[in-house]
Amino acid sequence: MILPRFYPIFDSTAWLERALPLGVKLVQLRLKDMHSAVLRAEIRKGILLTRQHGAALVVNDHWQIAIDEGADWLHLGQEDLDTADIAAIRRAGLKLGLSTHDHAELDRALALSPDYVALGPVYPTILKQMKWHQQGLERVTEWKKLAGRTPLCAIGGLTPERGRACLEAGADTVAAVTDITLNPEPESRMRDWLAVTA
Repeated sequence: MILPRFYPIFDSTAWLERALPLGVKLVQLRLKDMHSAVLRAEIRKGILLTRQHGAALVVNDHWQIAIDEGADWLHLGQEDLDTADIAAIRRAGLKLGLSTHDHAELDRALALSPDYVALGPVYPTILKQMKWHQQGLERVTEWKKLAGRTPLCAIGGLTPERGRACLEAGADTVAAVTDITLNPEPESRMRDWLAVTA
């Protein structure tokens, strides 16, 4: 499977409305701390928006809603794997991305034959406190060798320049969050990303 090389992650469909017209083709909706009805409505809207733009939406974590709403993609962290019904996810035909941070997690993820694995944080990140320090570009290259034909997503502390370096080190796609959402000119920044990952 060939993934788009630029993979932004957002916390609302308002961001999708800004990103999709620019040509973003793969985007994750990572929704936290929402009432279930609002959560479901956001995911439903996200699926509709991405399909209108010929793009793909990855739903983070909420696997049951993703199944119920007919999503195409799901991303799970390692903690989510403990409670998710992988058999039900597979029966529903969802493509699956999994987070990894160390060799044990990568082995666990690859055993599930995911549609991509993510490695992070490649660089220090302000998004969330993590017990893992920066992985570095050498780890990106190592992970790609271990993952083989499974696509590899690099995430964590990325800028367009660092994203390009991750792609050169072996990543198939690069994810960005705060580099876009905290930028004073997010649309311009997304255009930068699209240019370096074209």
